[in-house]
Amino acid sequence: MKYQEYYEVVTEQLRRQFQEEQEQIQKAAEYCAASVMEKRLIHVFGCGHSQMFAMEVFYRAGGLVPVNALLIPHLALFPRAKLSTMQERVEGFSGGYLELEDTDARDTMIIVSVSGRNAGVVDMALAAKEIGMKVVALVSSAFADATVSRHTSGKNLRDMADVVIDLKCVAGDAALSAEGMEARFCGTSTVLGMTVMEAIVAQTVENCVSQGFYPPVYVSSNLDKGDAINKEYIKEYSKMISCL
Repeated sequence: MKYQEYYEVVTEQLRRQFQEEQEQIQKAAEYCAASVMEKRLIHVFGCGHSQMFAMEVFYRAGGLVPVNALLIPHLALFPRAKLSTMQERVEGFSGGYLELEDTDARDTMIIVSVSGRNAGVVDMALAAKEIGMKVVALVSSAFADATVSRHTSGKNLRDMADVVIDLKCVAGDAALSAEGMEARFCGTSTVLGMTVMEAIVAQTVENCVSQGFYPPVYVSSNLDKGDAINKEYIKEYSKMISCL
């Protein structure tokens, strides 16, 4: 049964993910913890479906408050999905957008792109590095190896990053096949990437607490105490985080 095959494939990829990338996840969390303890930000960026990774760790129950989700409308699937594909290939746009944000050399930038090949993510990494940020990239090596850069530099996102976390999906992402059907189906990168993002958050919190710093964390607004707690966090960070 294909549903069971999917479970087995993604479980094996997750096993490899955490076995082979543990040092990179820990290093990413070191950078993030340093930013949080400096009362600065973790910026998270992706294009198209990869905007989900920024959404996952922004303004959510159990999530770190000092996360700035760079949810650029021009790169979203709404209102027309095709436009996000067109825009992510345009050079000079995402770096220019970052100039509109509150940024600092003490910040950390996390960029998620399964292929790492498009101009939007390469430009964002270059812009963050120019500011002095540490850059963490979530890229599939298998996917990147199977493609060429669309940036005029010839560089892939993974070439720009201080830390590269290799997502263990296959080239093209779609993991399953069916007899007589040419197209493969069912991607696994979302499961892998979301798990890595939460793992970075978990290790970031531990790193902060181990140094005597208790990082601000959102409480569910559906708990009675949540609204009052979150109101104070939003008041403190809204001047730094544009989408708060």
